[in-house]
This record gives sequence, C-alpha cells and structure tokens, in this order.
Amino acid sequence: MTKGKKFDFRVVPGKDGWSAEIIRRASRQKMVVSKRQDGFASEAEAQVWGEKELQVFSQNQNARNKKRAETRK
Repeated sequence: MTKGKKFDFRVVPGKDGWSAEIIRRASRQKMVVSKRQDGFASEAEAQVWGEKELQVFSQNQNARNKKRAETRK
C-alpha cells in the first residue's frame, strides 16, 4: 500500500482462484477490508476489477462525505 493513501486494493490468491479486496487503513498498523470479490480465474482479472471498483468506491465515499458535511452546517 502506498504511503499516505487511505484506500487501496490488493489481489490475493485463494483455493478457487484469485480474489480482490478494497482495503482501508484504519490505523498505522491495522488494515480493514471494505469490499471483497472472490472467484477470479487469473490475477489480471482480479487486478482489473480492483482498479475499477476502487474508483467507484472512492466516488461513493466522496459523495457520502459531502452529504454529511452539508448536514453538519
């Protein structure tokens, strides 16, 4: 995970293929899985899903943060 990023994704091998996870840095040492998809046949497929889903996840998170900021005003 790149230093300074709160959200990122990783690709991990499993029994039935590859899985992709969107991860969040909860603290300096602790990582929390926010979203996970299993069953990819190859690492490349999981990589593509992770990149695409991270963008969607970030957009949803930004929209949610803006909405909450408006309610605080």
